[in-house]
Amino acid sequence: MYGLVNQAIREMVTRDHGEAAWQRVKQESGVDTDVFVANAPYGDDVTYRLVAGASTVLGAPEVDVLRAFGEFWVLHTALRSYGPLMRSVGRDVPEFLQKLPHLHDRIHMVFPELRPPEFSCSDVQGDSLLLHYRTQRPTGLEPFVEGLVHGIGRMFDTPVTVRLHAQRDVDSSHSIFHVAWGERCPT
Repeated sequence: MYGLVNQAIREMVTRDHGEAAWQRVKQESGVDTDVFVANAPYGDDVTYRLVAGASTVLGAPEVDVLRAFGEFWVLHTALRSYGPLMRSVGRDVPEFLQKLPHLHDRIHMVFPELRPPEFSCSDVQGDSLLLHYRTQRPTGLEPFVEGLVHGIGRMFDTPVTVRLHAQRDVDSSHSIFHVAWGERCPT
């Protein structure tokens, strides 16, 4: 993953828990990097170790850290780094989700070694859809995706619910999320 991802984990931890917590995350994770270069690639293991370290230090399950990070990524990192591009992708939650592949295509031009996940939508209704998530990574980041979708909902001031509909496993090549939005969004 690119340094921008690891840098964002640091920003999330320090914003919510302070620099001392970040130093403990680094120590717990065994990652001894003070500054992550945003456009430099780092091994995925660095990111996974930072998430595990944050989980231990913050006393939160890794899935909760990933969900929080997904939302942080959209609302802070992506909007700050790619604001105009993010705003050009769609006018609302369903349009944005359906155009995620176009967003990744454009970001790939800036980060040529990027291995983004693939997203597609099916069963699009007036207030819901199925979001298909495919990744090359051996460990899926489903909780992170849930957080991303919540962040997208907040970006559009639209309540959303995200439910894992089908998990990637030996019998399935990808995970599927049921995403609902709007006033009739089930809680």
